[in-house]
Amino acid sequence: MPELPEVETTVAGLRSVLQGSVLTRVEPRRADLRFPIPVDLRQRMTGATVTGLSRRAKYGLIETDRGDMMIFHLGMSGRWRIDPAEIGTHDHLLLETAGGRVLALNDPRRFGSIDLVRTEAWQAYAPFTRMGPEPLGPAFDVAMLAAALKGKATSIKAALLDQRVVAGLGNIYVCEALNMAGIAPTRPAGKIGRPRLALLVAAIRDVLSAAIVAGGSTLRDYARPDGELGYFSKQWRVYGREGESCPCGGAVQRRIDGGRSTFFCAQCQK
Repeated sequence: MPELPEVETTVAGLRSVLQGSVLTRVEPRRADLRFPIPVDLRQRMTGATVTGLSRRAKYGLIETDRGDMMIFHLGMSGRWRIDPAEIGTHDHLLLETAGGRVLALNDPRRFGSIDLVRTEAWQAYAPFTRMGPEPLGPAFDVAMLAAALKGKATSIKAALLDQRVVAGLGNIYVCEALNMAGIAPTRPAGKIGRPRLALLVAAIRDVLSAAIVAGGSTLRDYARPDGELGYFSKQWRVYGREGESCPCGGAVQRRIDGGRSTFFCAQCQK
């Protein structure tokens, strides 16, 4: 599933094509993805000028001069394709600009979503009202994380995957950050002291920033909008590396937690 760095990379790719452009064609090619596509999407977006593109957690935000914002989620296998040579079966939404550029939202598994809200009310969009702060934003710091984890008996890995604690973190980057900070994924979240939480906050910021620079991780169907593959997977410390060496020299292990693979090193993560 595309995580925060992949969505950030996607938004940057879309910005290079859409920012300041007039949408001359907005064509949903089916009625729904994971949820119904707004029936008035074509009417409200056609002819609009794109005034801004941004990201909230794992969602992309496309603003227009009409006061509407299109919110997209890439689900498990979604990606935008820029100027595709041909339109495929799994291209479920097409956007065309006055400059002749074409964007296709491709989602074979259809777990993604497209929604439309008024720009002034975007923060009241239901999924956003339950989210914690952005991990790369100023609100995410040691004091905030300590308060959010206070009294939690759940594992630190499960706590970090809880979007109410911090928004946008996913399995890959939580495994990587915990290894970088030297914290066992099974350690009770509420029993981690501030000095170690400081290491964790820094590790989360560092791993996400590095992944964005690298264009994200290539995982199954994910590719950047220009078709290039992200290469952060070449920098993975533990994720997907069961049986290989951790940077500390220990062996990377894998366990299943909540149906997801957790990669860690018992030698350096305590």
